Amino acid sequence: MKLSGSYNIPANKQTVWESLNNPEILRQCIPGCDEFTKKTETTFTATATNKIGPFNASFTGEVELKDLNPPDNYKIVGQGNSPVGFASGQAYVELTEQDGMTTLSYTVEANVGGKIVQVGARLIDMTAKKMADIFFGKFSELVTPPEKRAELLAEKALGKSEPRNIYIFISLAVATIAALFILFN
Repeated sequence: MKLSGSYNIPANKQTVWESLNNPEILRQCIPGCDEFTKKTETTFTATATNKIGPFNASFTGEVELKDLNPPDNYKIVGQGNSPVGFASGQAYVELTEQDGMTTLSYTVEANVGGKIVQVGARLIDMTAKKMADIFFGKFSELVTPPEKRAELLAEKALGKSEPRNIYIFISLAVATIAALFILFN
């Protein structure tokens, strides 16, 4: 499975970069995350439980950050296992900033196998996108400075804000297992 997309985060690039490498912020953002631990400066482990079709799957996985170029980009490589299957993949994440708004762009390649494949690629894709929406919505909420958050809420209430395209996928391995560190910084 291949996915790509971008997401606008109303915070400066350095703040977004630091948050993408903060285990506590990532734990709060990953849907169903039970545990997210930083093992070294570039590796993380995670446990998350999510419903995918008829399966209630608890994944345990590990992610490694590679080719780091702070605060502009990196590659995330990860894998996870569950009694219903496995997921592995890599993602390239790039951050660009303009006028205090950071755009996080990503490209993900993921492989899923085991019993979970029985639910079909379409359902897996939909679940991954839903998890990515949840992840980035929560991430943006936590990273956005309070004064900027109030401004955005006021614009939304007045109908002045543009709808955002939240179709950012970290890959099932990234989103479910460890957010692969937010799709490459």
